[in-house]
Amino acid sequence: QGLLRESGGGSVQAGDSLRLSCVVSGRATKGYSIAWFRQSPGKERDFVAIIKWRDDTTVYAESVKGRFTISRDNARNTADTNTVILQMDSLKSEDTAIYYCAAGPFSLQYSSRARYTYWGQGTQVTVSA
Repeated sequence: QGLLRESGGGSVQAGDSLRLSCVVSGRATKGYSIAWFRQSPGKERDFVAIIKWRDDTTVYAESVKGRFTISRDNARNTADTNTVILQMDSLKSEDTAIYYCAAGPFSLQYSSRARYTYWGQGTQVTVSA
């Protein structure tokens, strides 16, 4: 089993920053890559970023490239958990969404929701213009 828990969402103004955390636990998630997705009302859940487990390679959606950074917070890791951070800078109103982290084996189809085995409950991010 795997368990993912997001935190750090909130309401900010355009141009501000937010830092989302995803705590990943469970033996089943060992070796899994961690991704962030987001979903706005009435829209599909879209890929935002991924960090590969093996070498920490990162990939971003074009819409967030240069503004968002995904990374591991190794200082917060324990024997049973890993923490992945999504640093979001220069936020725009169109970044408003529920943000989810997901874990799964790395795939070249990393932007597909179907490739992920475990999901968190999501955290709301609201950006006012």
